[in-house]
Amino acid sequence: MDMLNDKIERWYSMNEVCEYLGITRDTCLTLIENSGMPGIKVGRIWKFKTSKIEEWMQSGDKEIVKEKKVFRLGELFCGPGGIACGAKRARSNDGAYSIEHVWANDYDSDTCKTYRKNICPEDPNSVFCCDVRDLDIAKLEKIDAFCYGFPCNSFSNVGEHKGFENEKYGQLYWYGIEVLKAHRPEWFIAENVSGIRSAGSGDFEIILNDMREAGYKLNVNLYKSEQYGIPQTRHRVIIVGIRNDIPVEYKIPDPALYANCDISARTALSNIPNDSPNNETRKLSADVIRRLSYILPGENIWQAEERLGKDFPEDLKIHTKTKISQIYRKLDPDKPAYTVTAAGGGGTFMYHWTDRELTNRERARIQTFPDYFEFVGNYSSVRKQIGMAVPCKLSEIIITAVLNCFAGIDYPSTKANLEE
Repeated sequence: MDMLNDKIERWYSMNEVCEYLGITRDTCLTLIENSGMPGIKVGRIWKFKTSKIEEWMQSGDKEIVKEKKVFRLGELFCGPGGIACGAKRARSNDGAYSIEHVWANDYDSDTCKTYRKNICPEDPNSVFCCDVRDLDIAKLEKIDAFCYGFPCNSFSNVGEHKGFENEKYGQLYWYGIEVLKAHRPEWFIAENVSGIRSAGSGDFEIILNDMREAGYKLNVNLYKSEQYGIPQTRHRVIIVGIRNDIPVEYKIPDPALYANCDISARTALSNIPNDSPNNETRKLSADVIRRLSYILPGENIWQAEERLGKDFPEDLKIHTKTKISQIYRKLDPDKPAYTVTAAGGGGTFMYHWTDRELTNRERARIQTFPDYFEFVGNYSSVRKQIGMAVPCKLSEIIITAVLNCFAGIDYPSTKANLEE
């Protein structure tokens, strides 16, 4: 809504005026009483005419100071803090709306230690390290914002892909529904892999319906990270829900804003400080180094074998029934990295174009974690944490958009690419 540029004479409701000015109803009533804000009361309903509001807004040195609002954030399946890191940096464009951490939950000990160390070092007890099934959701502190990347093991194209048939992981999304019902946050964000759309038999629609029945209007979109200035081809379904009784509509940030970003792996991995944490280089075997020497930047081993034919040494070939594209695949320095994964055996560790494995700090760079963000645990644990995380920058972009919507601030947007 752009009230001052609205050329059509019309009446606005108090909710519309409050949304535009970024104020509460109480503040609006105070302005009516003390500052001459023009409105007509019809029964119990206030109405505001376009021309009168415009005259009032443009008269004298009138400045509307937007009330500050800090959304209290809770998280399930929080991971090491990719969402939270982005949330802490997010602000509405006028600086009035922001986020604060209240509580988080994950089952992995190292992951929780990483979250505590970087997100809430002053309040470590706000991170509940336990199986979500043992968490007393109703007794958690009150929140008005909620994020969760529910486990994707049942939905990933490289996972079991059994949907709800996987009892261990497939139904864990429901605990997020319990949070929505118990705490009624004003908005929430849920994240999962792109494969969730086709997992099981109508599983995705069941999840969306459960979110709607909990009282939320949904915006469902497949976000391609590389379109948002992130140096990685990571595609994720992200659902933004806003409570039905709140007159706010979320709009997807237009990726065209990031079209000129340098998302090359070369830039992403450049100038890492020598003393950055988690930057140890793993020593590779002689055979792995030889194998990498035959692979060009951007290629995987299968492409190298096809290109070289008989010139590719027989003892360096990989003999498997399936040919996964990321096996011994090198980064192309002039393109974004391929998707950072959490686990996998030989050949899945991501490789630099200079014939070595990436460090965990380099993986974290690709996931847009700041260099000061320190992961806790051994090499494999840290690799897993980084691979499971939401890119910090993507979190910041989406949550900033949510805050702008609540602040009544317009921004370039695009339509959702997935049907509800």
